[in-house]
Amino acid sequence: MKLYPLRFAPVFKYRIWGGDKLRNLLAKNCPADSIGESWEISDVPGDETLVAEGPLQGKTLRELIATFGADLMGQPVIDRFGAEFPLLIKFIDAQTPLSIQVHPSDEVAKAKHQSFGKNEMWYVMQADAEASLLVGFDQELTPEAFKKRIETNQVLEVMHREEVAEGDTYYIPTGRVHAIGAGVLLAEIQQTSDVTYRIYDYDRVEPSTGKKRALHIDEAMEVIDFKVYDTYKTSYQLSQNQQSLLVESPYFKTSMWSVSGTVSLDLSQNDSFTLLIGVGGEASVETDEGSYSISCGETLLLPAVIDRAQLVGDRAKVLAVVV
Repeated sequence: MKLYPLRFAPVFKYRIWGGDKLRNLLAKNCPADSIGESWEISDVPGDETLVAEGPLQGKTLRELIATFGADLMGQPVIDRFGAEFPLLIKFIDAQTPLSIQVHPSDEVAKAKHQSFGKNEMWYVMQADAEASLLVGFDQELTPEAFKKRIETNQVLEVMHREEVAEGDTYYIPTGRVHAIGAGVLLAEIQQTSDVTYRIYDYDRVEPSTGKKRALHIDEAMEVIDFKVYDTYKTSYQLSQNQQSLLVESPYFKTSMWSVSGTVSLDLSQNDSFTLLIGVGGEASVETDEGSYSISCGETLLLPAVIDRAQLVGDRAKVLAVVV
């Protein structure tokens, strides 16, 4: 059977902080209210996404890797990750703020959770007026001083806050304390991991249990990077019909295509699958296998065996992600 561009049926996640933008702005067929996350491509155990269309409909990523191996993943990706798909793609809608949290490194996550770590990046797709993110600290802190602030509910006062708008991009390495603020809709590219250490959660009560959500203070304190950085936001230059690099990390490389008309994608040098994520406007991907829409809120996986494609758009913005 021949591989083709793969679209997956998303897994929707209720979140206490979720809203209705996934349904209203991205046209997701959410089954309930307060859906905070649409997992577009996932190999997380228990939350595997299934191919949505074509001859491979219903297959998981793990099944595809077992069948197609390097043709799907690229040999260097197979050599590094074996049968595990290394990335998780989400759209996130925060109607109210997420918890202040941190993620562990590969080493800690493997030892404690048998999981990858969780390096991630955010691309802001839409933000309400004065919406913001919390990323890192805005003052020097000792672990002891921060622990005392946790105990006295004074964490917010030392977090670095930035108002955000469409197009803003942030790389969040493991160890960096962070939180998505209210009114933000974003695309998240991350390692395949669902390990989060909550530090502060606004004393919220989960309606389904009547209890506050669990915090993970001891685990968080072991992995926090307390260094204060000059900047947390990723700067980049956007050029029409040109590839613009956003983030290059040891775990993934993300570029932006701002397309009006037709551009050719040469994927032959990547030695990796390519993920295309529509984050603005209307677009389609043309390959020898057919034409596939990649409009705002849609995600496609181009197998590594596909080395050329055309991106056709009308003021469209598409993220391209490789390993």
